[in-house]
Amino acid sequence: MRGLGCGGGQNTVAQAVRGWVRRVAGTLWQCAMAAGRLLRGATLAPMSQSFDFHNTPGHLVRRAHQRTVALFMEETAGFDVTPVQFAILHELLARPGEDQVTLASRVAFDAATSGSVIGRLEKRGWIRREPDTRDRRRKLLWITPEGEVAALQMRDAAQRVQERLMAPLNPQEREDIMSILTKVVYHHKDPAGTSGA
Repeated sequence: MRGLGCGGGQNTVAQAVRGWVRRVAGTLWQCAMAAGRLLRGATLAPMSQSFDFHNTPGHLVRRAHQRTVALFMEETAGFDVTPVQFAILHELLARPGEDQVTLASRVAFDAATSGSVIGRLEKRGWIRREPDTRDRRRKLLWITPEGEVAALQMRDAAQRVQERLMAPLNPQEREDIMSILTKVVYHHKDPAGTSGA
């Protein structure tokens, strides 16, 4: 730049700086306007929907199971039994003398842990367990007269559980949900058992 050593030169420098600032500001403004036009015409890709855990079939089935158990415990409070224990008693009413492994399979319970549940029923005097005379490794089960009385008394409570569970549904919806649940439970190639004492 010229004239840095005199007053007139300082004015020239100042003018040059102001001109440079104006040019830079103008360029930035043009860039901003161009960017604005691009953004207004752009279409942003939609964000992928997140995993809605609370509306997955597995979660809803689990919640329905929790609701069923809660209703069962309310209706059978005087008996102090669990749904699995009632299922065992109910099964032995229909099939007395069934072996322990087959019984566990029929009530969809883990055979490895069914012994403790059966043991609690045995202590209450509701079932008896005896070794199979043909294979003493197998345990055969019978419901006792006391267990039969308790199971028959609990049937009404179990029926009320189903009615309360289905209360929000109309008749057609009840048929539909039974059809759907039956398909989900029994039409898998490798159905898994449930557990719970």
